[in-house]
Amino acid sequence: MNVIFFALIAIAFVVTGFHQLTWVAPSADAVSPMFALGNGMIDSAKGAVTLALGLVGVMAFFLGLMKVAEAGGLLLIIARLLRPLLVRLFPDVPADHPAMGAMIMNLSANALGLGNAATPFGIRAMQALDSLNPHKGTASNSMALFLAINTSSITLLPTGVIALRASAGSADPAGILPTTLFATLCSTTVAIVSCKLYQRYWASAAQVTPTAVESDAPTVADAPEVTLPEAPAAGYPGWVSGLALLILVALIPVAVLLGAALGPWIIPGLAVLLLGFGVARRVRVYECFVDGARDGFEVAVRIIPYLVAILVAVGMFRASGAMDIVVGAIGGFTAALGMPAEALPMALLRPLSGSGAYGVLAATIAEPATGPDTYVGYLVSTLQGSTETTFYVLAVYFGAVQVRRVRHALAAGLTADLAGIVAAVVACLYLFG
Repeated sequence: MNVIFFALIAIAFVVTGFHQLTWVAPSADAVSPMFALGNGMIDSAKGAVTLALGLVGVMAFFLGLMKVAEAGGLLLIIARLLRPLLVRLFPDVPADHPAMGAMIMNLSANALGLGNAATPFGIRAMQALDSLNPHKGTASNSMALFLAINTSSITLLPTGVIALRASAGSADPAGILPTTLFATLCSTTVAIVSCKLYQRYWASAAQVTPTAVESDAPTVADAPEVTLPEAPAAGYPGWVSGLALLILVALIPVAVLLGAALGPWIIPGLAVLLLGFGVARRVRVYECFVDGARDGFEVAVRIIPYLVAILVAVGMFRASGAMDIVVGAIGGFTAALGMPAEALPMALLRPLSGSGAYGVLAATIAEPATGPDTYVGYLVSTLQGSTETTFYVLAVYFGAVQVRRVRHALAAGLTADLAGIVAAVVACLYLFG
């Protein structure tokens, strides 16, 4: 992250410096390139804090629900249900640890396209994984794998993209469901394989030499308390887990057929189900919810410095015109491979900036010459719905536990992003090309 952070800022400065030296003011009130870059830095820093403050309420709400579910034992039930798969993916995490349930809730929220709901669950999972990490400040193999899977995020129902397509006048807003599902299946598979492969060649957490900076990393006591449930580690019988996976697979055609109709029900239904489960298990839901919401508030404040760093660097890269240079340089080549120049900014921005990519999507499908139902419209919609913002997720999740050495997590996440982009192009060419 040190190299990437500095590289983005240095490239932006060099590109802007060249523009500044060759700039001729078209009018007396024109803004110079370097002055515009400075304004962009300030705006990005303000935007990072605004984004973090906007997450306070969302994190407080969903971590409150998470606390009720955990107190009622729901996370343990789900973790035991999917234990055969999780034990193989995360051999370093005990089967009955809260991290298992939190990871499942996070991945489930991502599958339903609930990015705001997935973030608090993911942070809770990362905190629980950090409680098992003996090398604070350095990502463990389990933490890196979870982040890679999270950035690739299997998506059954990209609700936000469907809603945006509908508002743009699409005749088939949910038409991206099959392409999104194919792209996310490919990217998630690549995320798991690449992460397992990279960890063999990356220095392990134990091999990383501690520094004075790492000594400032928080201990387990600094994070919200993580308690182990008193249930046995054994999972349910194999046929029960198999039936659960079969039901999950059966949800795929349901999501394809009824995705647009089910979207508005998801968040209210999730709140009622989790609170109702707590009531049925005799949990004091109000007090428990408030305790979880308090943790959410603390986490949202803690991640502000990390968001400022990442979003300022990305904002400078865009404001300097470096992104436009990259698009112009490779646009002709990618167009021959099914990635038109109109869609290339989305592919480049998606790993860097979620808000930037969302803005590109909205502008692209609103353009009369493009529209939501053209090949480009379907492609940019699929790209938005099929991957997470890698740098944002890395900054937020690792920032919540103050991990400074990300090891192979970023490489695996970017590899999965590339796989998702390729898969999206293939799927859209097949169905809409």
